Amino acid sequence: MAQTLEKMTWFNEPEKWEIKNNSLTMSVTPQSDYWRISHYGFTVDDAPFLYTTYGGEFEAKVKITGNYKARFDQMGLMLRIDKENYIKAGVEFVDGKYNLSTVVTHTTSDWSVITLDKTPSAVWIKAVRRLDAVEIFYSFDDKNYILMRNAYLQDNSPVMVGLMAACPDGNGFQAIFEHFKVKHLPDQRRLKWLENNK
Repeated sequence: MAQTLEKMTWFNEPEKWEIKNNSLTMSVTPQSDYWRISHYGFTVDDAPFLYTTYGGEFEAKVKITGNYKARFDQMGLMLRIDKENYIKAGVEFVDGKYNLSTVVTHTTSDWSVITLDKTPSAVWIKAVRRLDAVEIFYSFDDKNYILMRNAYLQDNSPVMVGLMAACPDGNGFQAIFEHFKVKHLPDQRRLKWLENNK
């Protein structure tokens, strides 16, 4: 079952957005982003984020399409514990090129990119949270998924998971999120304990 977008919660709600046929279209807030301290020397936490909260181990995925215009226009999935601990991953538009982008923040932010030679019509982003790790994957067809990052995220903490878009330098752009799904995964520790205590 797809996650019901209507039941999700806004953090930094944008001025214009619409949910239709389980798809979210938003006009991304200008001059908004998520970043903490490192390299650029500033902290911002004001971009639109539509989320639901999950505990335990889960898989989240979404199809993203954006009419990116300005440098650093971005959209994708976000997993967030609080303002100092989050992961955002998706597409970021830099110097006229599409980049698969992941920012991992634990007090300070880091940034990793994979530059794409061709401009895809859409990208699927998937995040798999197991124990204290999150694996981030991308796909162009929702069939073949390729790992783009494996990052630490605190274990045993509820996570806000959902749809994020940001426009640090520009005047906003249209972002479309489709087929957002979150599903719980079997608890590996419990399965191991059951296996050992047969």
